[in-house]
This record gives sequence, C-alpha cells and structure tokens, in this order.
Amino acid sequence: MTDRLVYWAYAAGWAVLKHLPESWARALFDVLADYAWRRRGKRVLQLEANLRRVRPGLDEAGLRELSKAGMRSYLRYWMESFRLPVWSRERVARDVQVDGFELLEENLKNGRGAVIALPHMANWDLAGTWVAQKGHPFTTVAERLKPERLFDRFVEFREGQGMEVLALTGGSVNVIGTLARRLRAGKMVCLVGDRDLSEAGIEVSFFGERTRMPAGPAALCQRTGAALLPVTLWYDGPVLRGRIHPEVVEPQVGDRKERTLAMTQAMADIWERGIAEHPQDWHMLQKFWLADLPVRETVAGKAVPVPAGEPAAEATGS
Repeated sequence: MTDRLVYWAYAAGWAVLKHLPESWARALFDVLADYAWRRRGKRVLQLEANLRRVRPGLDEAGLRELSKAGMRSYLRYWMESFRLPVWSRERVARDVQVDGFELLEENLKNGRGAVIALPHMANWDLAGTWVAQKGHPFTTVAERLKPERLFDRFVEFREGQGMEVLALTGGSVNVIGTLARRLRAGKMVCLVGDRDLSEAGIEVSFFGERTRMPAGPAALCQRTGAALLPVTLWYDGPVLRGRIHPEVVEPQVGDRKERTLAMTQAMADIWERGIAEHPQDWHMLQKFWLADLPVRETVAGKAVPVPAGEPAAEATGS
C-alpha cells in the first residue's frame, strides 16, 4: 500500500467511524478481523508464531482460535481509537477499570515522578486517555511514521487526549533529556516498552526464549529516581481492564548495566504473566524473538539480529 493510500485509510477511519452507530462499527471491524485472519497473511502467521510461544501446549485448532480472537482484539483497538475523540468523559470512566491506581497517585503526590511501562496489550491509547482524564497528563514517545502527515495526525489525536507526544527520531528536542526533566518535576512518563525499535535494547528471557527490550524505562528511573511501575491491560467484555503492578526497585548491587538488566528482566517477567493470562490481547504481529529476526551482520564475533521493516499500519502503537 502506498503512503498516500495508508494516510487516506487512516484519515477515513477518524472521519467516518465516529459517526457510525457503535454496534455497526464493532460488527464491521469484527468482519475485517475475520477476513484478515482467514487470508492467513504473513502478519497473522507471525501472530500465531508468537502465540505458540505463549501457549506452547495448544494444538493447531486451539492456536487458530486464539489467533482469531487476537485479530479481533487488535481490530477492536483500532475501532475504539478511531472513535475515541467523540467518547464522553463518562463513557471513558465507565469502560476503563484499573487496579493499583493508588500506586501511581502516591508517587505523583509526593513529587517523585513515575514511569508507566506497558506492552502492546489491549488499548493503551484508551488507558492513557483515562489516566489523563483522572487529572494526570503525561509525556510519551511515538515512532515516526511515513507518510509524515500520518505521524502528524497520530500526534494530534494523542495530544487531543491529554498526552504530550515526543517523536522517537527526527525531532528538534532531546527525547531522553525531556523525559528526564518531566520525571524530575514529579510528572509521569508512559512508554510502550516490549518492542526494541532502536536495535540497542537489552537481551532478556521472555517465555523461555531470548528477545530484546528497550533499556529506556529502567535507565530513566535510575537517572531521575522516579518509580518504575509496570502495567498490563486486557479486555473484559465491553470493559478495558488494567493493573498497575508494584514498583520494580533498582537493585543495590552490580554496575549500572547489570542493574538496568535486572530491572528490565523483572518488568518482562511481570508482562509475561499478564500476557499468559490474556494472550489474545497481546497485539504482537511482528517478529519479536531473536530466533525469528534476520541476521544482518556480526559484531565482535557475535551475530546481531536486526528487526525487519514493517508497514506503518502495524507500527502505530509505539
């Protein structure tokens, strides 16, 4: 799909979906999800390969049903996001329920600041809207998309929901420095942190295999003293449910790299448990584990897996 068509597809979603009756919109996106699932394109096949790691005991029929539910969850995210600008505050308050919110409020109240770190589960945009409407606007980071105007539309959408959005690359501000300043001011930073987009993440164990996750959440907390609070999300019927888990505390032993690794692994372990409980709501349609990534080069005698490119339509959750 060309950049122009990608842009107009998303623009049409924002322009049209919010005017449809919700029952029609949900039915339409279920049909689209089922169509994509039946076609068994490379993204559906990759989703199944990822889910096989999460539920290794499933037979092929069970795996297919799980991937079908996963595609419906993924398209539900898009349907809700396209309609979110016209949802009332009452609707958001009714349809989002979060356990452990007091852990976040405590750290913000005492001026410490907090990094909320979550995987690509359920609807992180809706969860962010809920947090902002509770009186806690925050700063986040977004991957720069092509075409540029599509990225601008996503920034406009998220800023309209109460988020400050920084471009991961190509912006005029120092991203890490800005995030650190927000945290030192006692504010909140939210980062979707299961996928390593920098090719420089930390190697961790996840469902028994090696992958890389960004070091940013742990490193920011070490740098600023902010609390690192992992979050998991899932759908429960019409409701988006979430859980803010207890703080991942920086170890008192080891050098900085070892402490960052320990914190990132602890965060990954929490996400692993949440994804195991709600695998259909983990929207990972890309290659994720190192064993699946192409090897491009060797550094210091060690093969380095490099993430393959992906269309903008599947990179927008960062």
